Amino acid sequence: MPRRRQRHMAGSGSDGTEDSDSSAEREQTNSSESDGTRTKRQRLTRASTRLSQSSHDTADLKQAADHDESPPLTPTGNAPSSESELDISSPNGSHDESQAKDQVNRDSDKDLSHRPKRRRCHETYNFNMKCPTPGCNSLGHLTGKHERHFAVSGCPLYHNLSADECKVKAVSREKQDDEMKGQEESNSRHATRHQTPTSKQSRYKEQVAELRKGRNSGLQKEQKEKHMEHRQTHGNTREPLLENITSDYDLELFRKAQARASEDLEKLRIQGQITEGSNMIKTILFGRYELDTWYHSPYPEEYARLGRLYVCEFCLKYMKSQTILRRHMAKCVWKHPPGDEVYRKGAISVFEVDGKKNKIYCQNLCLLAKLFLDHKTLYYDVEPFLFYVMTEADNTGCHLVGYFSKEKNSFLNYNVSCILTMPQYMRQGFGKMLIDFSYLLSKVEEKVGSPERPLSDLGLISYRSYWKEVLLRYMHNFQGKEISIKEISQETAVNPVDIVSTLQSLQMLKYWKGKHLVLKRQDLIDEWKAKEVKRGNGNKTIDPSSLKWTPPKGT
Repeated sequence: MPRRRQRHMAGSGSDGTEDSDSSAEREQTNSSESDGTRTKRQRLTRASTRLSQSSHDTADLKQAADHDESPPLTPTGNAPSSESELDISSPNGSHDESQAKDQVNRDSDKDLSHRPKRRRCHETYNFNMKCPTPGCNSLGHLTGKHERHFAVSGCPLYHNLSADECKVKAVSREKQDDEMKGQEESNSRHATRHQTPTSKQSRYKEQVAELRKGRNSGLQKEQKEKHMEHRQTHGNTREPLLENITSDYDLELFRKAQARASEDLEKLRIQGQITEGSNMIKTILFGRYELDTWYHSPYPEEYARLGRLYVCEFCLKYMKSQTILRRHMAKCVWKHPPGDEVYRKGAISVFEVDGKKNKIYCQNLCLLAKLFLDHKTLYYDVEPFLFYVMTEADNTGCHLVGYFSKEKNSFLNYNVSCILTMPQYMRQGFGKMLIDFSYLLSKVEEKVGSPERPLSDLGLISYRSYWKEVLLRYMHNFQGKEISIKEISQETAVNPVDIVSTLQSLQMLKYWKGKHLVLKRQDLIDEWKAKEVKRGNGNKTIDPSSLKWTPPKGT
């Protein structure tokens, strides 16, 4: 009590101001403070009395809850595992209980701060969600442990079961697990080191062999008709009928594995690591890097629902687990992209990949790029395009830096359809290298190029920066008196529309006496030159002499 009185007095005194010249006001203030202190002391005494009464009421309520045979259910339908999970402010709580909590909140914020936070189950599940299986009411769960489900993996109806059947199977599985644990505990610690199987293991093996003898060699005509009718009726909205395909023992093993996988997905979903139904891949493991994705990519559903994908950095094949990736990397013979190497300088190389000749690689490349690009619609129709893949080589192979795709026959003279720099290589100058390389190809083709619209946000920033740099370099080297936009376009292969828009953004284009004049702003040129000197040459530039390429003829 003395601490609380001291805290309230300090809080009241800090809010006011004091005049050193007026003693009467000081005495009046002191008297008012003493009265206020006395009033607060009385309020605190009453508050402490009410707090003690509310704590006794809460203890009585908890004792009554302990003696109650049917504990209150959480929003998921399961009984809470501890008293801290009970939400006394829920609409199902009693009136006395809510009054006790409101009184405690008003009287003692300090005491409430030391209480454990209550976990609300309705924050875990979204009741507006529904199971996507047609005709399902989201009741029951494949594991038999939950009252509701919101995903196909836990839907009993999708697996051609009912909620009661799932509960019965869950009980039988628990009994089997308990028996297995009892057998493991009964065995000695060193029993597993024997090379020969024990008598129990031999008997179990004989039992499994007997159970598997009942495996059907093939479905009968009536069974085949039943399976076909089920497939035609439900299509992909239901799991195929699995009865009579294999032995009951193997089918039960498969059901057990399904339930265990569904339980693992449920735990991940509660933790927020995956959101089944959104088909959003959150992370990919790519070489030495683990990359967070930015956008949705139309990977197959069985891969997209995982939330995490494993991609080979050389052939771009996508896999479900790290074990599969490790085995694939031990057998993968690819160390660089397919196609022709058309450019090499130092560790930087560019490969020209034809979408018609290497269709699978280009499709995987487009799916990978969509994870980091918003404006991209090309995924599978890759045959009309050429892909120029930039890599950085080391002693392990050529690692993907970025790429751009180019239409083989573009009526609008687009020299880039889609361009991407991998996130681990961003802000290092590789984006401008890719853009510069695309314009270098346009120069060899003796054409004027422009990127296809719309550009992504990062792509637009990169192109504007590149166009600005090209124009300032051209004006720095220009020695004549009159500058023609047409001449700039022919020398740099940049579209005149892009040149005009860049000049306008730099305030270097003016309209005077019926003519458009290009102003040579020396301050901008000097600023660009200073940045170039500070940056240095390095290896982040495209050398035209290192290009070994001839324009392709036809498709």
